[in-house]
Amino acid sequence: MNEITVLLLTEPGFEPTYSHPGDAGADLKSRETCLIQPGERAVLGTGVSIALPDGFVGLVHPRSGLAAKHGITVLNAPGTIDAGYRGEIQVTLLNTSNEAFQVNVGDRIAQLIVQEVFRASFVQVSELPQSHRGLDGLGSTGRK
Repeated sequence: MNEITVLLLTEPGFEPTYSHPGDAGADLKSRETCLIQPGERAVLGTGVSIALPDGFVGLVHPRSGLAAKHGITVLNAPGTIDAGYRGEIQVTLLNTSNEAFQVNVGDRIAQLIVQEVFRASFVQVSELPQSHRGLDGLGSTGRK
């Protein structure tokens, strides 16, 4: 198991935790109370700062249950936590539903996934090699 250093900015119980064995995402909880109106967004603190090792990234993903049941998603999903960032993890929630959504202190609002990062070396060229897909972009595979 890999260890990630966690600084709690609030009372114990807000550290990221995995709900089930084998889960990819660790739950992040809100340390704030907030009513998010339909179509509105809110930036909520989690009460947690982490120190990721160089070569790793934290990705903040929406919780599927909040999205499916209440239309609540993470606006910039996935949110990126760089290895050098030491501030509080904050989550920008968006209410896509037609009803207000209440967030209470301690509610699970997002998931944190830690992944290793491939650092690319970008090399400028005058043209790219051919590929099967070529220049086909958005919507190019059609609708089935």
